[in-house]
Amino acid sequence: MPTIELITEINAPIETVFNLSRSIDLHMESTKQTGERAIAGHTSGLIELNENVTWRAKHFGIWQNLTVKITVFDLPNLFVDEMVSGAFKSFTHEHHFTSIDDNHTIMRDVFVFQSPLGLLGKLANRLVLKKYMTELLAERNRVIKVTAETVGKSEDFIGDINSD
Repeated sequence: MPTIELITEINAPIETVFNLSRSIDLHMESTKQTGERAIAGHTSGLIELNENVTWRAKHFGIWQNLTVKITVFDLPNLFVDEMVSGAFKSFTHEHHFTSIDDNHTIMRDVFVFQSPLGLLGKLANRLVLKKYMTELLAERNRVIKVTAETVGKSEDFIGDINSD
């Protein structure tokens, strides 16, 4: 199965980065190029353990729905979302956070996915999908980093970011 791993260094406290990473509102901001919106389940604020969100977005010119569930939640170190339904055969997205000091966090994403359609899906992974997903995740991480590093201007996305 294809695996994407991204490491992002962020000059902000671990709790801030963790909470921004699970903000539905900030996720929509980071994927605005796809028109992504939360349409069912937990649709705004901070998502929690065992909660679902259904996203609707346009990828490759086709509107698609994707439902994910938070299956692991260890504040402020790790959370995992897994696909419940959508265009992939499966995916798991691990969000790891390591505090370097009071104002420096390493965010590590591990995204493992499996495409449908057997051999055709494997070909799509190699030719297009892995690169596309890497770019989508990198943009998301860029928005989290910029927002975390200017947290005084980011309250619109998550309310009180340092509370559960």
